[in-house]
Amino acid sequence: MFDDDRQYDVVRNHEDQYSIWPVGLPIPAGWGSVGKSGPKSECLAHIKEVWTDMRPRSLREAMGT
Repeated sequence: MFDDDRQYDVVRNHEDQYSIWPVGLPIPAGWGSVGKSGPKSECLAHIKEVWTDMRPRSLREAMGT
């Protein structure tokens, strides 16, 4: 494994699914920054804290939850 000293943005899509994206690269269409950036480990920890329901938004809405 190699050291990853890059900075990342936490991004979310229209289905409330989260990912990370390298700072400085254009964020892909359909994704937007949530305002959290930093080392990979911090970004992944943030996602773990806030993304508590892995179901896509459309599924949650269809199920009424």
